[in-house]
Order: sequence, then structure tokens, then C-alpha cells
Amino acid sequence: MKRIFFFILAVCYFLTAFTQQKTRSQLSGVISDEKTGHPLAGASVILADSRTGTLTDSLGRYQFKNIPSGHTIIEISYAGYKTIVEHIDLLSNDSKNFKLVVSMLENEGVTVTAVANATSIRKTPIPITRVSKLELLSTSATNIIDALTRQPGISQLASGPAISKPIIRGLGYNRLVVINDGIRQEGQQWGDEHGIEIDENSVSRVEIVKGPASLIYGSDAIAGVINIITTNPVTVNTIKGNLLSSYQSNNRQRSVFANLGGNEKGFNWNTWGDYKAAADYKNHNDGRVFNSKFKEKNYGGYAGFNGTWGFSHLIFSNFNQKLGIIEGERDGNGAFVRQLQGGGSTPATEIDFNSLDPRVPYQHIKHTKLISDNSFKAGKGRLSLNLGWQRNQRQEFGDADLPDRATLFFDLNTFNYNTIYHFIERKGWTSSLGINGMSQQNKNKTDEVLIPEYSLFDIGSFIYTQRTLGRTTISGGARYDHRSLDSREFKEGGVTKFNSFKKNYANISTSAGASFSANNNFVLKLNVASGFRAPSIPELASNGAHEGTHRYEYGNQLLKSEKSYQLDAGTEINSEHLMVTANIFYNGIKNFIFYSKLPSSGGTDSLVAVNGEFIPAYQFNQRDAHLAGAEFLVDLHPHPLDWLHWQNTVSLVRGRFRNAVEQVKDLPFIPATRWISELKSEILKKGKAISNLVFHVEADHTFNQEHPFTAYRTETATSGYTLFNAGMSGNVNHHKRTIFSLYFNAQNISDVTYQSHLSRLKYTAINPVSGRQGVFNMGRNFSLKVNIPLSF
Repeated sequence: MKRIFFFILAVCYFLTAFTQQKTRSQLSGVISDEKTGHPLAGASVILADSRTGTLTDSLGRYQFKNIPSGHTIIEISYAGYKTIVEHIDLLSNDSKNFKLVVSMLENEGVTVTAVANATSIRKTPIPITRVSKLELLSTSATNIIDALTRQPGISQLASGPAISKPIIRGLGYNRLVVINDGIRQEGQQWGDEHGIEIDENSVSRVEIVKGPASLIYGSDAIAGVINIITTNPVTVNTIKGNLLSSYQSNNRQRSVFANLGGNEKGFNWNTWGDYKAAADYKNHNDGRVFNSKFKEKNYGGYAGFNGTWGFSHLIFSNFNQKLGIIEGERDGNGAFVRQLQGGGSTPATEIDFNSLDPRVPYQHIKHTKLISDNSFKAGKGRLSLNLGWQRNQRQEFGDADLPDRATLFFDLNTFNYNTIYHFIERKGWTSSLGINGMSQQNKNKTDEVLIPEYSLFDIGSFIYTQRTLGRTTISGGARYDHRSLDSREFKEGGVTKFNSFKKNYANISTSAGASFSANNNFVLKLNVASGFRAPSIPELASNGAHEGTHRYEYGNQLLKSEKSYQLDAGTEINSEHLMVTANIFYNGIKNFIFYSKLPSSGGTDSLVAVNGEFIPAYQFNQRDAHLAGAEFLVDLHPHPLDWLHWQNTVSLVRGRFRNAVEQVKDLPFIPATRWISELKSEILKKGKAISNLVFHVEADHTFNQEHPFTAYRTETATSGYTLFNAGMSGNVNHHKRTIFSLYFNAQNISDVTYQSHLSRLKYTAINPVSGRQGVFNMGRNFSLKVNIPLSF
């Protein structure tokens, strides 16, 4: 697989040299205030398709040299003004001026690259959210998915601070796709205790697509896509970077991150490194939660060239994490215990709680990734070619007598390919034709195995088109996919544990929608889409138990593909002092796959003996299901209180089986309704010594989840709770230059003890003293981030 990757990589760079042109395109102009005509110095100008950007000088002037000609999209943004997004056709030497309108609201006009071609959020009929680097810095979180859960419709299934799985509108696991720098992130995402192996401090922005996205990404994207972008070239003719350090009081989480990048004469590069570690977190009911600690040592970077022919970037990253697995076992006094060599256990001590080194059981995850991201001018159109090789090594250690020997070891190698031809605009139509997929091999490197070794090959082809007719933008397309799966036989102690089998799945996906701008302040959107998901290898063939999951899983080779049909409708009102967005959806899923407890012949739980302990058995099944819900956002910026924001977001979803399972129709893992109300003040936007000073307070209320999947006692209802949070941020300046920025947050100020409905720790052992089951979420927490910008 690696040989194939490097061969195709060599072909890419041959094409790079072959397609260079002597014609040099140039774009320049002036950015100014629409009312006063004054130039805006420091405005950001980005050419999304060319992966390049610049800032205006003291006279508001910007200039791009040696850029590809043809159709592209330009984004102009400046603090306190509405962002402009325009489609333009570049000739050999163009000049375009732009006038920005003052706005008290940071709004929608940003580009989106999570679809076939860059466009604007206003013109996409599907609901899309963009999260900026500033928003990520201003949020207190323990990992990148945790940071995204403030967005409407996004939640997380967590197994402690280090493990968060994204949930979009009630669907997670293999029902959504995570993209990182154009490549589909492939780890062991089917497992409860398997998170997303991406360093949060390296992320420059995130784009979230809600709803079936199989049209572009194929199988598994029926819930949507989380597009995480780390590579972000600095402005031309600069060398920039930053030092970022953070600390959280509750679990003593600390991190140090450094980044440096340059861009000169077309050559651009970036390098970064991060160290992060945390001890055990605490809450009022449990005290310190033993083995919730983790450590990370991550690094990466890229190098590339941008020219008149396009660009070519080579991206590398290495994620290295050790994290404890929380089992929640306690002694008769209610104290957490740790395993001893030779058998037995002993109460955890302060030394155990404060240590940064996870104890048995724990995981060690390494994720290495190499990506070639290319865009070439080809004929009158543009060809993008994205290739990736990634290796995910996941080891689980569960034997206290041999703490350095893995009891489970998954070794997953994946080669991703994605090529799209973007046709020149014809009569208003912007179209793309693409082929993408992956080749994957998974190996087991220990005697104990949970899933069989297998090979997988995906290939799919799609066409996507978009046209703007007056105030209406229509878009849509179709796709065909084929997946082949080859699972290998495995014998344990001479007994066949996994039979060999082969499976093939194929499907057609479609999408069609429209976005109508009645005026500059009002937008209506409607989209209809279908998607599919082929069963994963654990759903088809698993036979074993994970540490910390407290269940034994059996696969089912009779499973069929899930097929999704979703209707989305939304509206947006956006004026100078008010922004309102509302989205509703209905998602019907045929052959929805789920697992439930296996009952014994006597009607009790079916139990399996594992290492001297009996744990309940589960098996995968499927039924037709549907989900429906809505997301609302209201951001009020009342005049004349220009320094004040009041923002409210509400997310709700309900999932039901068409036919009941043991008299229960509610789907598993459906998040409770959530309402976040935030009051924020922004002052000293252009202060000299201190600028962009922001204060905020918020109430984060999660309602009761009274519709759990209670069949076979799989889930239980969960009580609601309200968390009160507050924070502040600002820049410290010297001679009109920011020396450093501070971000301070206080989470769960009233130290509420609560359990999230989607916390897997909720189902760990019962505390014999209090009688409460499971482990509770993190208590009061203060966090501080210091960011020091570097510029040369």
C-alpha cells in the first residue's frame, strides 16, 4: 500500500512540473469602508480554491501574484464588518475593489470547502456550520470534539476527558465521516472507547455538514461530515507562528503548543508540535476518578508550492496518546481501586490520582498520516487530487502482571484517494466530477482478538452541480458506490472463532436542494438527500469484549446496508443587530443497525465468562427507524448597546424505531434536548494597551432524557442539569502590536454533579456506599490559555 502511495505521489509531482505555465495571473485591489471610503488596513483576503491568502496594507491594498486563472471564489473579511464572498473569473491581470459594510454580528459569509467546490454558506441548501480558530481558543475543552459540542446539533459520546466521539443529530460511530485536510480519518471509530486522533491545538478551523453527505464522501456519511482543517498557509511574504500554553484546574491538564510557518515566492511551509497531559479529574460525588488521566505527544507540518498552475502540498502528522480506561471499580468503602500484580486490588492513593502515567487498563494509540494535496489547472478547468496514507495502531493493556504487553493490538493501514475535476463555469453552471474511495487492511498483533483481520476496498464516482439564478441557487448530484470486504478465518486454541467470508455492497446516493435569498437579510433553504452505510466489520463479525465496555459483542453476518432519506428545511434572518437561524429535519433510515443485550432462555441477561468475570452479551440487529429534530439560533445585538450580545441556541432530536423492540420504540444514544443562553460584552475593540476585551456568562441547560432505549435494560433515563459558565479574553498590546492574548474560562461554577446521557461511564459499577451507579462528569473547572503570536 505504501509503495502505491509513493508511486502516485511521484506522478503528482511530475504533473506539477509538466503543468506549469509561463502565463502569470495577478489580482489586486483596494478594500475600503462603504460609507466613509476609508481604506481598511489588515483586512483578510483569501482565494479558497488556491489555498492562499493575504492582508491589506496601510492603504487597504492587496495583491496576489502567480495565481491560477479561471473561475474561483474570493473571501474578504474584517473585524466589525460583514464578510464578502464572491465568485469571480480571473484573467491574466485583474483589479477588483471591495467595499465592506459595518455589522455588529459576525455572520454567515464565509467559504465552505466541505462540499465538492468552495462556495458560501448562504448558497448551500444543506445546513453547514463553520468554527473558527478564535472560537476554538475561546472554548474550554479537553479534546477537539468536546470543543465542537457548543454548536447546534452537535453532541458527544464520551468515555472520559480524552475520549469523545462526535454525534450529529443523534447519529455517530460509523454514521458520520471525519475529514482531516481532505482525507477521511480512519481509526477504529466503531468502538465506544475510540476517539478522534487529531490534535486540537493544531486545528485552524472546522466545518460541520449536517445531513446525508454520501454524495461526496460515500458510505458512512449519512449523519454528516466534520471537516477538520489544520493546514492554513500564512499570508504571502511572511513568517508567522504562535506559542500556546494552557492549564485546567480540575484535572491539572496542561499543554504546550508551538507553530511556525512561512510563505515566500510561492513556497509555503508549516511545522508544529504539542505536548498535553492530565491527571485524574474530580467531581463532588466521586472525588477523583481513578485512571481518567492521559498524555499526548503530537507533531506535524507541511511543505508545498503555489503557482500559476495550482498548488501541491505534502502534509504529515503524528498523533501519540496514552490514556487510562475508566472501569469505575470500588471497594466496600466506595474508594476507587487499582489492579495489583498477582491478582487482587488496592485503593488508589493520591500518588495514583496525581500521576500522569495511566495505570492498567489503558490504551496507547499512534496515528501516522501522510497526505498529498494537489490542485492543477487542466484544460479550461481544474483538477484536484488528494492522496493519503495513514496507519492507526491501537494497543490495549489490561494485564497487571504484564503491564507492558498489549492484550489487544489493532493495526489498521488505509490508502485514501480522491480526485475531482472542476469544470469551467458554463451558462451559470458550476459542476464537478469525482472519483474517490479507499483501500484498507486491518491486522491483529496479539493472541486475543475482538474482530477478524480483513481487507476492504471502496470506490465511488459522483457528479455535483450548482447554479445561481437571480436570488436562487440550486445544487445537487448523484453518486454510485461499491464496497468489497474480505474477512479472514481465525482459530483460537484450535477452535474457529471467526469464519472467513466475503461481502459486496453497492448503492446510489442523490441530493437536490435550493437556497433562496429574498433579500440581503433573508434566506430560505430546502434540501432532499439520500445516503447509505455498509455494515462495519465489528457489526458483521465481532466476537469478544473490550476493556472498560462491560459487554461481550457478537456480530451478525446477515446485516444489510443502512439507507437514509432526509429532508432538510431552514431559514435565516440576518440584519445589522439580529441573526436568527432555524433548521428542521426528518431522517428515515431503513435497516438501522443497533446492538442490544441478548436475553437468556430464562429471560435474564445472557452472560459470558471473561477472565473470571461474567459480563452481559450483546448482538447487532437492525430495524427501520426515523429521526426528527430542529436547531435554533438567535443572536441579538441591540442598538445602541453595540457592545452587547445575547445568543441562544437550542438543539433537539428524537429517534424512533418503526416497530418496537421489546415494547420499546426509542433509539439508543439519542442526546437530550439542550439550550445554551450566553450573554457577551465586547469592549475596547481598538484599544491601545488592551484590545478586543470580551466578557461572557452563560447557562448551559440539558433537559431530562426520558426516552432512552430501555429494551433489555440497555439504557436508562437521565436527569437534566444546568451548568453555569463564565469567561473573559483579550489582547495585550505594545506599540500597536499584540504581545499576547489571554483566554480565561470557568466551567460548571456551581460544581453541579451530573451524568450526561451519552457518557458511557454512566453504566460502570455501582458505588456500594452511595448506591449510585456509574461515574459522574467533571466538576468545577477553571482554564487559562496564553497565546503569543510570532512574526518575522
